[in-house]
Amino acid sequence: MLQIKNLHASVEDKSILKGINLEVKAGEVHAIMGPNGSGKSTLASVIAGKEEYEVTDGTILLEGEDIEDLAAEERAHKGVFLSFQYPVEIPGVSVTNFMKTAINETRKAKGLPDMPANEMLKMIREKSELLEIDRKFLSRSLNEGFSGGEKKRNEIFQMAMLEPKLAILDETDSGLDIDALRIVANGVNKLKSKDNAVIVITHYQRLLDYIVPDFVHVLYKGRIVKSGGKELAHELEEKGYDWIKEEVDA
Repeated sequence: MLQIKNLHASVEDKSILKGINLEVKAGEVHAIMGPNGSGKSTLASVIAGKEEYEVTDGTILLEGEDIEDLAAEERAHKGVFLSFQYPVEIPGVSVTNFMKTAINETRKAKGLPDMPANEMLKMIREKSELLEIDRKFLSRSLNEGFSGGEKKRNEIFQMAMLEPKLAILDETDSGLDIDALRIVANGVNKLKSKDNAVIVITHYQRLLDYIVPDFVHVLYKGRIVKSGGKELAHELEEKGYDWIKEEVDA
């Protein structure tokens, strides 16, 4: 699904990623953890193709295709989805109309006609029921006046509608209370399949109680310095990151 080889990246001439190697296969959930400033959100942004980040070395392959020269929109059309830490508000554009536009733009990029209105409505109904989303929610302006939990639930709804091959959740647990966390995690779990993959970026082990990862990677100073199973997340929760830093800096 995703292969990252010797990835180096910088922003505003500051080197952030310093040789990332990562392979994510279809059907897998990978958690990326690490202290503040380690490069977690930069990695998410670089995979998604945000233009302010410059790749200075290495390759990013999606299903064997080098996507380094593709714009963020083109990567989205190929099945890369990034859940933002701080989703933007779009007044005057309803959740439903935003999703119709996003889906039809992706179809257009693949040479397909717009999705028929009855199919679109059926899909919206099915996905909103799956994620326990009130239909009234879908007529509200995108993220305007939404609570933190509502914004994150809306992003999971977008993920459900777009059915990406690779979903990257960048600190999606940030600012969520335990109920909102469960709702978001439940949605992600329902959307997992053998044909897609998920990368969860988080500071805390608590999210991984609900979205159980196949692999956990620790990012520190722009490199993956330790990888393991879900038990590694519990070890980090118990010990913090100091022991990792000591091992690496020794």
